[in-house]
Amino acid sequence: MLTTLLKGKLHMAAVTQAELWYDGSCAIDADLIKLAGLREFEQIDILNVNNGERFTTYVIVAEAGSGTISMNGAAARKVQVGDRVIIVSYGQFDEQEASQYKPKLVYLDENNGVERTTNTIPVQVA
Repeated sequence: MLTTLLKGKLHMAAVTQAELWYDGSCAIDADLIKLAGLREFEQIDILNVNNGERFTTYVIVAEAGSGTISMNGAAARKVQVGDRVIIVSYGQFDEQEASQYKPKLVYLDENNGVERTTNTIPVQVA
């Protein structure tokens, strides 16, 4: 049996562009793609913190070091430039892989600069 787990996350990325007439996808700074363990054409979910929208698209590569987070095609209708989004990918793991796997979590500032990276989320306290 396989279990689906969080594989990588860009937390609180700021949308820098919304391009309705560009090939549908999400363009992400190549450096951020690498840090989060994503890959070109990989399926991702976008969680818009500003408006609650949740949608699925795929990764395309934007210029390294640019800080670009661009929602393209129909996805451009789900965001506004400046919205903060969480970009997540998932993987399927067998029991042995799942017991040892740690996700790549990247926390970003308002300019899509890296604040920190980790592979754990603290236990939520009531």
